Amino acid sequence: MTRRTDWAEYESAASGAPRGRGIAGGDGPAVGGDTEYDGTTEGTGPEDGDGARAGGSRDGRPRGGRGRRRRTSGEAPAADGGASSSSRAEREEPPADPVERARAICLRLLTGTPRTRKQLADALRKREIPDEAAEEVLSRFEQVGLIDDGAFADAWVESRHHGRGLARRALARELRTKGVDPTLIDAAVSQLDSEQEEATARELIARKVRATRGLDRDKRLRRLAGMLARKGYPEGLALRVVRQALEEEGEDTHLLGDEPF
Repeated sequence: MTRRTDWAEYESAASGAPRGRGIAGGDGPAVGGDTEYDGTTEGTGPEDGDGARAGGSRDGRPRGGRGRRRRTSGEAPAADGGASSSSRAEREEPPADPVERARAICLRLLTGTPRTRKQLADALRKREIPDEAAEEVLSRFEQVGLIDDGAFADAWVESRHHGRGLARRALARELRTKGVDPTLIDAAVSQLDSEQEEATARELIARKVRATRGLDRDKRLRRLAGMLARKGYPEGLALRVVRQALEEEGEDTHLLGDEPF
């Protein structure tokens, strides 16, 4: 998990690390503009540089045209913001050092969302960061705890089981796609035992069984058991839980076989 103390330690240890920037690697909008205005607005406002009101001439007669921005000497017109656009482009220019680029990319990706080492490595490769620079940054992030695949796997299992009702098999499959080491996956999914899986399966069926009322018995069985199968529950457990739920609904299930659904 991301720890601010570790982050601060890494920023102070890394040579040339930029200070004062946001984690996500992007600066906020510029404060103030690069051009000055004479205070006039379109038709109303304070006096212009000649002492006349923005809406009239010296003798009080209406003056044609609307309040205009006064261009300073040597200033070129720019439809898109002129100097502001130039400075904005300079701010967004990526650092030339590949290590600094890799560090900025990883910090941005880790903002608010833990990621595995493989996910970060894939992102760096996609952005054409040299392997040597990527390895240096990723190893350093692991040392200070900004990358922790074991903690990531534990949190993933906790969140996805309680939030989506996923069983161990589905959780392990998801963690494999994220590049988590098999040993860490086994340790994470072992948090769930068979009793907890069955209890969660019963809760899922209890919420879904009403939606199948009116369908024939076999179709209800296939639909409910198929839902559990997609969430990674073993076939035998899924059939047993669904049949018990249907019996509680008054369905006669004694003739239903245990064939696959």
